[in-house]
Amino acid sequence: MVNARINFTKKALNAVPPAEPGKRRYLYDSHTRGLVLSTTDKGVKTFIFYRRVQGKPERMFLGHYPDMSIAKARGAASGKAALIADGENPADKRRQDRQEMTLQQFFDEYLERHAKVRKRTWDEDQRIFKQYLASSKDGLNLASRKLSSITQADMATLHTKIGKTYQPTANRVLGIASTIFGRAKEWGLWEGDNPCKGIRRYKEVARDRFLQGDELPRFFAALATEPNPIMRDFFLIALLTGARRANVLSMKWADLTLTDDRNEWRIPAANMKAGEAHTLPLSPKAVEILKQRLEDAESEAVYVFPGPGKRGHLVEPKKGWKRVLKAAKLKNVRIHDLRRTLGSWQAATGASLAIIGKTLAHRQVSTTAIYARLNLDPVKESVEQATNAMLAAGGLVKKARVLRMRKKAAR
Repeated sequence: MVNARINFTKKALNAVPPAEPGKRRYLYDSHTRGLVLSTTDKGVKTFIFYRRVQGKPERMFLGHYPDMSIAKARGAASGKAALIADGENPADKRRQDRQEMTLQQFFDEYLERHAKVRKRTWDEDQRIFKQYLASSKDGLNLASRKLSSITQADMATLHTKIGKTYQPTANRVLGIASTIFGRAKEWGLWEGDNPCKGIRRYKEVARDRFLQGDELPRFFAALATEPNPIMRDFFLIALLTGARRANVLSMKWADLTLTDDRNEWRIPAANMKAGEAHTLPLSPKAVEILKQRLEDAESEAVYVFPGPGKRGHLVEPKKGWKRVLKAAKLKNVRIHDLRRTLGSWQAATGASLAIIGKTLAHRQVSTTAIYARLNLDPVKESVEQATNAMLAAGGLVKKARVLRMRKKAAR
């Protein structure tokens, strides 16, 4: 370093000419020890802090002049000098910061190492991260930030911002972020307090929407006019089985038994939320739809509801669902409400909570023992009874005796 020392003033620094071609010019501030101005042959001027720490020369970038004022440069240099006086090497911290993962870098590892291995809904984690944690449109774009730089205030601000539009989503984003930071600490890749800890979640009201008797005719009529048969049959099977959306989307022909003696759908344990395989009896109407699909399916077909993407099956039925709701003139109905609809009609036709739970694969501590003792016969009878009641209400079969719906829906 050239040992040229001047008092840093605007006039003095503005007058500094570019360095010789291929070289740099260095000027020391006579006011603050360690503060240096570096000038390139292009005239670019940069404040750096230069000191020997334990006999080793250390150079630390502070900022470009005139973007950084002389006063701020002096303050930054004084701060680093104070750290050295306390026995620390600020350059070591800078090198450590460079090595520390950003939220995006760790999420990529979390996705491969944890989510894809342990979670069926890992793609939902990926979608939420991209939309709310890695985007400034709906979130705060925290993805490029170092893990240690993300504070509780950042997460609270994000939670509030999302909560202004949709509170359950805000809670979901906070939950995923908390899991990410928890894994980072567990794997020894980050130290510190979880920035999501202590942020109060929004109170969520349990949803009880299901298709009422006067809505079913419009719903079935809309399905009859749905131009995409895959979408149409998907919604029907979702309604007639009460299975979760992800399970119906990934339904495989290999998991179905469609015979005169037995009509069942065995959902593998890996696909179940509770991690246990679930066998679901199929109603005659569901069997009719599936057999027709089987006749129309290609010989090498794996999935009941095929899709053009990498997964091979239908992934996102939202556009089709919007068409159906519009045609049926229905509002505030989600695909998941089809699952609740079957349970509600089961309750209306006299099914016990135990049988409803067995049908929907609920895992409740108070009723698990009862579920285990049930065989599929009463479940099958209840599903068929509820299916007939819905089809009758929708005008698709002869009128049957349909009981009045209870006000509270089964969950």
